[in-house]
Amino acid sequence: MSDRLSRTALGAYRLIGQAAYPAIGGYVRWRASRGKEEPARRRERYGHASEPRPPGQPLVWVHAASVGESAAVEPLVREIAATGVAVLMTTGTVTSAGLVEERLGTEVIHQYVPLDLRPCVRRFLDHWRPDLAIFAESELWPMTMAELQRRRVPQILVNARLSDRSFRRWKSVPWLAETLLENLAHIVAQSAIDGERYHLLGARSVSVAGNLKADAPPPGADARDLQEARRVIALRPVWAALSTHEGEEMMAARIHLALREDRPRLLTVIVPRHIERADAIERELGTLGLRAARWSRGELPDPTTDVLIGDTIGDMGFYLRLCEIAFVGKSLSAEGGQNPMEAAMLQTAIVSGRMVQNFRDVYAKLLSRGGVRLVDSEAELGQAVAELFAEPETRRAMMAGAREAVGEMGGALDRTIAALDPFLLPLRLEVRRDRRGGR
Repeated sequence: MSDRLSRTALGAYRLIGQAAYPAIGGYVRWRASRGKEEPARRRERYGHASEPRPPGQPLVWVHAASVGESAAVEPLVREIAATGVAVLMTTGTVTSAGLVEERLGTEVIHQYVPLDLRPCVRRFLDHWRPDLAIFAESELWPMTMAELQRRRVPQILVNARLSDRSFRRWKSVPWLAETLLENLAHIVAQSAIDGERYHLLGARSVSVAGNLKADAPPPGADARDLQEARRVIALRPVWAALSTHEGEEMMAARIHLALREDRPRLLTVIVPRHIERADAIERELGTLGLRAARWSRGELPDPTTDVLIGDTIGDMGFYLRLCEIAFVGKSLSAEGGQNPMEAAMLQTAIVSGRMVQNFRDVYAKLLSRGGVRLVDSEAELGQAVAELFAEPETRRAMMAGAREAVGEMGGALDRTIAALDPFLLPLRLEVRRDRRGGR
């Protein structure tokens, strides 16, 4: 019964894809018009390669959907590339492509991931012929996985996690979850809870390595931008509300107004999770009489600016370096939380709501080291920020605790490499044989 349901569901998915394929060009052009695709590289989304495959060399395909996943697997990609194995890295967003170009440069070949439609996937795989496919975090694409399985290419999911919401959804269709997961040769999970969830859904081989983001470098910042921003901000007290969701920006604005009574020169940095909401956020701030600068327009706060809106992607390192206190969003007005790892890496005193189940392991470690304070309401958040401004010793202790917690979370890279070794060893041996043969 479950096999029949799976075949029916995947067959329907394939047929829908076939029906949509003739019209998909318009959708990709629309995305390009909104800056979500590179117009010159649109054909990559249909599986057309814009680079040649390295001749006669084993190749590992690593896919990381967006900026966060790309940064997390960066050290892993470096380790694989250092062995002489060619690495093809795909991403799904323009910003993540820029990150790969900036940080990995000539160490990898970058392409945009093909659409999960059979013609696109087959064209992509016909050209690149990967010997191993590695996907980051939770990327499971039915047509891609089926085609890799048909070609007997081992597939591995690394830094894997399953949120409470995703786990509930997969449990409602266990037959489909098992059908997809049986394509994976191994899953390297972030936590014991994630590992157990994958087991329950039908994964056959699972290990736990920890969070690769703990071994990734902290987010960078342009030195000249940072120097200029610090010059104009000078000694103003600064706090940030990061990765905010709807409702949390106005919460930060009201807290700003309350704190400004004691700190009239206060500057609040608001970094929305979805930057396309920046125009609406700016209008909402105006209704409270707050003046905002927008980093996307190259604006820096002058003495009359109340809020700097961080409406760019890939600049979290810049925003974090402007402050020592940060609220991490999707934890009070929304549910699940956002990853506090980058804030912890840069030794920030972190405040968060309690709805952080998507990152419970990270928050548990931060709590154990005193690197985060959890609050239940807007009033408690405002009080916590006020106290951290007033008590520099407490603030510094939290900053140090956050960095210690990140240090204790390290080691995921070594454990992940160990889990991948049975799949990478034959490729490394092939590289060595080729090098000896070429002497």
